[in-house]
Amino acid sequence: MRHILQRLLIAAALAAVLPAAAQDPSKAQPIPEPPPPPRGFELDPTLEPQVTIRKQGEDTVEEYRIGGKLYMLKVTPPGGRPYYMIDERGDGKFARQEAHDSGIRPPMWIIHQF
Repeated sequence: MRHILQRLLIAAALAAVLPAAAQDPSKAQPIPEPPPPPRGFELDPTLEPQVTIRKQGEDTVEEYRIGGKLYMLKVTPPGGRPYYMIDERGDGKFARQEAHDSGIRPPMWIIHQF
């Protein structure tokens, strides 16, 4: 039994050491650039959120916009927990949500706008 335990211990030690020893930095090759996205899947820069950080009194306010429309504010008071003001319906009315809020909310997307 002791002999089997010794062999298992040696095998475990080799299994942990051999992969690290097999990595030879002189044989490393650079990672190739990823291919461009297929046609029709190019990223639209207008869909990237724009973040503006400003000070309002002692609070730090981060404004998040997509396509120029403000949809979320992150307010960080000095020495306090940040909270969010979110425009959930896209009507310009913001509702406060705490950063540690784990309430479940259904996803809401604007599908079409007239």
